[in-house]
Amino acid sequence: MEEITTGGYIRSQIRQSCETKQAILEDGELLSLIEAVALKCLDVYRGGRKLLLAGNGGSAADAQHIAAELVGRFYFDRPGLPCIALSTNTSCLTAIGNDYGMAQLFARQVQANGNGGDLFIGLSTSGNSENVVEALKVCKEMDIETVGLTGAAGGKMEECCTYCIKVPSDDTPRIQEAHILIGHVICSIIEEGLFGKRGLSETDAETR
Repeated sequence: MEEITTGGYIRSQIRQSCETKQAILEDGELLSLIEAVALKCLDVYRGGRKLLLAGNGGSAADAQHIAAELVGRFYFDRPGLPCIALSTNTSCLTAIGNDYGMAQLFARQVQANGNGGDLFIGLSTSGNSENVVEALKVCKEMDIETVGLTGAAGGKMEECCTYCIKVPSDDTPRIQEAHILIGHVICSIIEEGLFGKRGLSETDAETR
């Protein structure tokens, strides 16, 4: 407890977060994979399709966060982009969970709302979240390409995804922090690619 009050613990947590991001920055293959996913998102939107995102707990919040950046805006005003976080409709979630089991939570929604040419992004720090893995299986049947955001191990999702972005960490908080960073990078590339405007004005910054 003394270490916490002297700030040593806080510094350690921040240092670990920085080290995880530095590891991403120094991994050329991982950076290329992030770029490939961003370009795939651009192709999906240029084809008139949409993104679907899903995760559990903190990863559900990250999925909703990324969806909000795309449906709303990220750096600047522009038309909203179709993106659905599958963790937001409590009536759907409780009905599916009750009638079909929690493993089908996202698979059922993909089957109902997904179309060939869409892109599904599943977030799981372990890579083993059963309901995300089940959704990936449905995506394969429906010709929906998939992205996994996981930790270093990759888990079951690594074998199921078209693209699997593995954050080089086994620590859940550090993985989730990196997931939202990667999500922000992808959102920025999408905006730039579709609307050709970069940067955040002082006026925009004041309204965020």
